[in-house]
Amino acid sequence: MTNHPHTLDALAAADAAELQEILLEVCSSPRWAAVVAKARPWSDRESLLAANAAAMASLTADDLRDAMAGHARIGKPKAGDATSEREQAGIQGVDQAVLDELHQANAAYEAKFGHVFLICATGRTAVGMLTALRERHPNDAATEAEIVREELRKINDIRLDRLIGGS
Repeated sequence: MTNHPHTLDALAAADAAELQEILLEVCSSPRWAAVVAKARPWSDRESLLAANAAAMASLTADDLRDAMAGHARIGKPKAGDATSEREQAGIQGVDQAVLDELHQANAAYEAKFGHVFLICATGRTAVGMLTALRERHPNDAATEAEIVREELRKINDIRLDRLIGGS
């Protein structure tokens, strides 16, 4: 993701192609980006985050797959991707046995649900993510899809805050 914060006004003034490119760095779902862009101008941070929530609520199963496609497997941040590495900082320096357990649990989850395990990893430890993965594995597909939708919303909130120069 870009390292240069934008103001809400600058985002609102961006041309459609530039705004789509910026938003797709936040979330790889084209539909999400289109819905958030359509909500501009955003009067404040809360209205931008409300646009994120509305966009997430509108995503179909295919749109959710598009959104998940932009995320690395938990325990394996994308090499050279500062966003992925920052979001999964909780796995840095963790014991190899825990990483192996994460790998095995991820494989079982992916076999069941057909997509990567998605969780807002910011501020979570590797053990905490592993625990959540194990807790969510028994879910049915519909329940898990709604949890994924909420986790994506949280991730997008954090990324949008960073985009506009927040935390």
